[in-house]
Amino acid sequence: MTTTSTLPKASSVEGGNPLQGLLALGQSPWLDFIRRNILLNGDLKKMIANDGLRGMTSNPSIFEKAITGSDDYSDLLNAPEAKTLNAKGLYEQIAIRDVQTAADIFRGVYDETKGADGFVSLEVSPTLANDTQGTIEEARRLRKAVNRLNVMIKVPATKEGIPAIRELLEEGININITLLFAQSAYEQVAEAYIAALEARAAKGQDVSKIASVASFFVSRIDPLIDREIDAKLKSETDAKKKELLASIEGKVAIANARKTYAKYQELFGGARWKALASKGAHTQRLLWASTSTKNPKFRDVLYVEELIGADTVDTIPPATIDAFRDHGKLRNSLTDDVPGSVKVMSDLEAAGISMKEVTDKLVADGVKQFADAFVKLLAAVDKHAGVRG
Repeated sequence: MTTTSTLPKASSVEGGNPLQGLLALGQSPWLDFIRRNILLNGDLKKMIANDGLRGMTSNPSIFEKAITGSDDYSDLLNAPEAKTLNAKGLYEQIAIRDVQTAADIFRGVYDETKGADGFVSLEVSPTLANDTQGTIEEARRLRKAVNRLNVMIKVPATKEGIPAIRELLEEGININITLLFAQSAYEQVAEAYIAALEARAAKGQDVSKIASVASFFVSRIDPLIDREIDAKLKSETDAKKKELLASIEGKVAIANARKTYAKYQELFGGARWKALASKGAHTQRLLWASTSTKNPKFRDVLYVEELIGADTVDTIPPATIDAFRDHGKLRNSLTDDVPGSVKVMSDLEAAGISMKEVTDKLVADGVKQFADAFVKLLAAVDKHAGVRG
């Protein structure tokens, strides 16, 4: 497969820090967390140096926890000018400053990898998930406000979000596409990226400095499907059907991701992509999001260990980062038993569970959860600053 990624290589996959070992297998670990204290006290710089950290993602829920769980933002929240801003305006001051600081810390990674890595993500308002033009305008505004080469603007892969993604990429804005659960949605996102770069190339514009990741949410899938499996097991009387149901428990999310990675290799391995790669274009890497294990029956690093592969990103929350650093096991797992993954997905349908219905629900639920988190965030800003608006 043609790719222009120039990721640093860890010295050895065996031994040492497993997070560093991810780099040797072509995967970039990103931190799914932001808080001002780690930007200022040197912790983030240490993670870049010691863990091979290559990027950072943020979202309203993360900022809400940062604001309510620390005094890190009291200077902005208590500033006289805070009284002149509504809650969203004040939140954006907080978020933009943090993203700028983080982007500056990651700038060395960005330069070292020639723009393939070192990104920090900032999300458009989740309330715009079903508003194409509103998303475009806010993405432009946030990108201009942050004013860093290595910022990515997060846009959800809703029906209305995909045309916004297409337009923003053609304009040259780096986009982190979120809320991907289904391979079919991923294919639309990859098409939007390739088409945007082709349009730029046709106009003689540079395609070598545009970056995008397709954030495929993982661990939210299994709990929803496993609840359906449990319900069916309680009422099913046929022994073979019960065996089939039990055989796919806890396996669908990984199988779905591995199938999607195979599609990624196909899309970014053909002649159409090679024409763009010859102009310096970077592949739109799959990013594994929501990688903390929800079910205590499974390993706490399950969704990291089973989704390691070349030209991918894994954005990992702090507790899972610590767990993987402590006892993570390394192997090139994304290409393990792809036929087995295909079988898991076909067995799911044979068991009477529709993956389309599951992923449609997860997207709708995700949009609502993100919007609710944004409302909660603004309420936290309002409370801690004493502002109204």
